Amino acid sequence: MRRHAAAVGLIAVVLVAAGCSGTLPTNTGDNNATGSSTLTIGIADDLPGVSLKTDSGYAGFDIDTANYVAGKLGVPTKNITWQRIDQDERISALTSGKVDLVVSTFSITQDREKEVAFAGPYFVAHQDLLIRRNDDTITGPETLDGKKVCAAAGTTSIDYLTSHYRGEITVVKVPSWSECVRDLAAGTVDAVSTDDIILAGFASLPEYKGMLRVIGKGFTDEDYGIGLVQGDSRLDTVRTALKEYISSGAWKASLNANIAPSGYAIPAPPTVK
Repeated sequence: MRRHAAAVGLIAVVLVAAGCSGTLPTNTGDNNATGSSTLTIGIADDLPGVSLKTDSGYAGFDIDTANYVAGKLGVPTKNITWQRIDQDERISALTSGKVDLVVSTFSITQDREKEVAFAGPYFVAHQDLLIRRNDDTITGPETLDGKKVCAAAGTTSIDYLTSHYRGEITVVKVPSWSECVRDLAAGTVDAVSTDDIILAGFASLPEYKGMLRVIGKGFTDEDYGIGLVQGDSRLDTVRTALKEYISSGAWKASLNANIAPSGYAIPAPPTVK
């Protein structure tokens, strides 16, 4: 369910950092559910446009997605506990009972499906590369020989690069994508590789304007799903909620508000399975 070679025509990111807006994500609204039910949702808090902690709470596309689904599960926005988790915690947070759902750019893979259940996909991203704007030595994954590439621990981005492209790639793993991007801007690594929607958000931030750019040659498909513990009786309801999220127009409205300002071209919605 993962890692199909991304066709050139499906590349979603058309971005040059110098021309991007630094627009922050829009805080999610009330989902209009009523009652006293509660839910703990595992999220990232450092992904601009996707899932970012703000002065007034959390905001971004993943937050909107989680909030909409929670409403369909009968949980009011005010009763959601947003639990920050690292990328390498996503499975353990579910299996340990720390969270009820994970909505955190969580790619559906066969290996992960052996441990947790997924509803989705609700978005298809493509793995890409973020580099310094003036670096002309990296033009794609095939030119990473001898380079230092950063990725967040617990993700599979680097695994794909090292298994599919020849050459010596020095892997630098840190707890979060924001730390990777800081290292790239500081010159201690040569590239960051993860999903294009994440990279576009970072490249659009004011502090990186004119400094960083996304290559724009997506080379995998990343199907984002909502993670649940295996056997969770809410799985079908979550699937139905995601279908309604897309068909209602709320999916596109969130992407237009949170992602499009970075210069990212919003793709057609996926089919929830």
